[in-house]
Amino acid sequence: MKDIAEACGVSTATVSKALNNRDDVNPATKERVQEVARQLGYLPNAMARALKTKKTYNIGVLMVDKAQSGLKHRYFASILDSFKVSMERSGYDLTFISNQVGEQTCSYYEHCMYRNVDGVLAACVDFHTPEVQVLLKSNLPVVSIDYMADHSYTVVSDNQDGMRQALAYAFSRGHREIAYIYGEDAQVTEIRKNAFLDTMAAHHCEVRNQFLRQGKYLHTELAYQLTQELLTNCEHRPTCILYPDDICAIAGMAAITDQHLEPGKDISVIGYDGDPILQMLRPSLTTIQQDVDTIGQKAAKLMLKLLRKEQILPEEQTISCPSILLAGETVAQL
Repeated sequence: MKDIAEACGVSTATVSKALNNRDDVNPATKERVQEVARQLGYLPNAMARALKTKKTYNIGVLMVDKAQSGLKHRYFASILDSFKVSMERSGYDLTFISNQVGEQTCSYYEHCMYRNVDGVLAACVDFHTPEVQVLLKSNLPVVSIDYMADHSYTVVSDNQDGMRQALAYAFSRGHREIAYIYGEDAQVTEIRKNAFLDTMAAHHCEVRNQFLRQGKYLHTELAYQLTQELLTNCEHRPTCILYPDDICAIAGMAAITDQHLEPGKDISVIGYDGDPILQMLRPSLTTIQQDVDTIGQKAAKLMLKLLRKEQILPEEQTISCPSILLAGETVAQL
């Protein structure tokens, strides 16, 4: 800053005001200072700026799921990418949060304090663990994905309506013997499972005990095994099977094929997520597509409101994003 001041013939205080785009600097002087700064390759010191403004322009990201899929989890990775693009437009960087600093173990909250983040995006985590609850109840602005709780700020995919759409499509194709392989215990799992049971009951469809099986998200081996059991160990075979995600649905289709049956004809299959790559398979997968771009953008908008201490109405604390049915080729017309 001293070099810029000397080159422009002004004080370092004027340089500081010009570089921060303050209004109490002559416009011509401001333009001259900023141009010289560009020529000299000036970049502000982030640590010094943080000490003065009490802001680091750094957002923590917590992504630690039970399956340890991390950024390989397409749903959350796509949301994170959308969130990242939106936050970068406002000058923010992202830092991943863990429970490790160097060789020392710490809590997620302690790591946030160590990295001095301005806020945290919590996605793809077990929200019921004490460590995550401490972070949610801390003084840090936290936006969560797919987790609703009192006094929390969250963006969710409308899983209840997504399940209703999946079943409505199956009903329209004549299916009533429908099995559901659901994911491990989580709020999203509970919402989808309840929606499945309520929708089946509303259409006077019996849910056989053997048709309701707990699997795990993105666990292909278990999805394959449970599909085999539904096809071979049940007194009544389902005509349609719903899966917790598209990856498990593909594993289920492999199990159906290995039983010398044809997915989409002999046994119908419905996935969840709407992975665009898997839509290129044939037969194309019928699935519920979640709007990951909108979820990420809404999460960024909510985060910025929290950081700027803008008023957030109670009805704005939980933002729900609709999903749509992609009617592929894996649900037969009975």
